[in-house]
Amino acid sequence: MIKNLFVLLLAATAIVAQAGVKIEHWTAPSGARVYFVENHELPILDVQVDFVAGAALDPSGKAGLAGMTRGLLDAGTGDLDEEQIAGRLVDLGAIISGSGDFDRSALNLRTLSSKTEKDGALDLLQLLLNKPTFPDAVLTREKAQAIAALQQADTQPESLAAKRFAAAIYPDHPYGASPTVESVTAINRGDLVVFHQKNYSAGRAVVSIMGDVSRHEAEVIAQRLTENLPAGEAAAAVPQVKLPQRETIRIPHPAAQSHILVGAPAVKRGDPDYFALLVGNYSLGGGGFVSRLMNEVREKRGYAYDVHSYFAPRKLEGPFEIGLQTKRSQTNDALKVVESTVSGFLKTGPTESELKAAKQNLVDGLALRIDSNAKILGYLSTIGFYGLPLDYLDTFPAKVNAVTAAQVRDAFARHVQLEHLVTVIVAGE
Repeated sequence: MIKNLFVLLLAATAIVAQAGVKIEHWTAPSGARVYFVENHELPILDVQVDFVAGAALDPSGKAGLAGMTRGLLDAGTGDLDEEQIAGRLVDLGAIISGSGDFDRSALNLRTLSSKTEKDGALDLLQLLLNKPTFPDAVLTREKAQAIAALQQADTQPESLAAKRFAAAIYPDHPYGASPTVESVTAINRGDLVVFHQKNYSAGRAVVSIMGDVSRHEAEVIAQRLTENLPAGEAAAAVPQVKLPQRETIRIPHPAAQSHILVGAPAVKRGDPDYFALLVGNYSLGGGGFVSRLMNEVREKRGYAYDVHSYFAPRKLEGPFEIGLQTKRSQTNDALKVVESTVSGFLKTGPTESELKAAKQNLVDGLALRIDSNAKILGYLSTIGFYGLPLDYLDTFPAKVNAVTAAQVRDAFARHVQLEHLVTVIVAGE
């Protein structure tokens, strides 16, 4: 069974997605929102269930609780322990995995669509979502591993930079919080039980279904997975993001190279400026060797092997970030080049040739980003969770191609302001 599924997974990655991904949407009787793409090319079913249960809802002093709760969903359920759950997955030839960020937590299932395997895998997923037992022994083990990983990360310059950068651009906001040894130590089993009961409810669930089932079967699956979830309650409001004041933070470290991050909160999911920012950022720092930052910092001056920029939209304003590493002795010079390059881009926007190259890459690359069921599921879950238009993938090329240089300049002026950019330098004192 596993061998057969492995062969099918390999085949799935080779399928080029057809133009026009038809997304169907409805609300299940349980209250869960459902998003569905029917595809019978392979006998595979992919399901993802997202909840408004991300790290932004971690209680004060217990950063890491959302991640720990999601991570232990498959540690025990009903009368099954984690070894029995793993054994059942092997027998079914199914894969269950999970993910989480500041906005959401999710469980994913990939299974064969044949009735025995599909029903068995869905039964198991339903149990994991509805009746996790959060065994004390597993929690103790996972906390010990998390604490060891945190202690190790706190010695690494890239980890120190990332944590300090998040705290600096999101002061006094959940997006700026990171798990610590103290916060993980404080988490107990009761915290996991309460967090699950409050946040893993049907009203907060988004079910994404992709693959070899009919619309009717998808309706049954979505209801089956969510009808017995805890009643839960409305999600607590996350505070609005406030822009930080411009500052430079230097953190001592013995590393040979400086690790530098520059940025600020920038853009929400669904913002009308998103496509202009996406296209513009390709020219600024997202396009690898054709980007301005790479040309100015690496090609012309050799200050860094890699320099990049990106936007990471979230439910609230996600970060705009520039990252690079350079010799300690070159830190200030490299930063001057970064700032002058960003300032110049804010004034002029992309050239016509840069704009054309950005559009071509983004549009031509879309086919590779939706060339398998699993990749389409990723987009499907994002579209569903953030309430993006159902035709998002169909209209993506037209929206990218419609962007003008003036729109890029205007969008960057609204979302990337020099007076709010924070710079964190580790090992650059």
